[in-house]
Amino acid sequence: MRVRAGFRCTSRSLPGRRVRMGNWTSSTGAQSGSAPCAQYVEDLVSQHCVVIFSKTTCPYCRMAKHVFDELGTAYRVVELDQHSEGQRLQEALAHVTGARTVPRVFVNGKCIGGGTDTRQLHQQGRLLPLIQQCAPCCAGEEASGSGSLPQASK
Repeated sequence: MRVRAGFRCTSRSLPGRRVRMGNWTSSTGAQSGSAPCAQYVEDLVSQHCVVIFSKTTCPYCRMAKHVFDELGTAYRVVELDQHSEGQRLQEALAHVTGARTVPRVFVNGKCIGGGTDTRQLHQQGRLLPLIQQCAPCCAGEEASGSGSLPQASK
């Protein structure tokens, strides 16, 4: 189950803004070019229970998506290799999460890691409780897509 997400990183500047996601806090002011991308990441992960930043050719990305497909959980996916701002988004993710690799999987606003981390949490029985903690606004999300639309939809 996937939801399309798209966006352009050239929208607005957020000098000195602090971004908090999960256990990571970063200052977006130091990277003026990626500040709108960091804001987009923050907005997307705060509005959706599960968000996967992915690349279509990555086997670990497919692994992460497969876990959520098995669970029947809707997720929002942004395919960075098909996104016009994919490189900037990946740089923002590296700044925000501390890791540049894909996938970057967020559940309930927190980065849980990559494909292997997602699979391991599922095998340990710890992923479903994280999903079940999601805010009520995320419970009825529709699903489909690849992240190539010009604007993310709610």
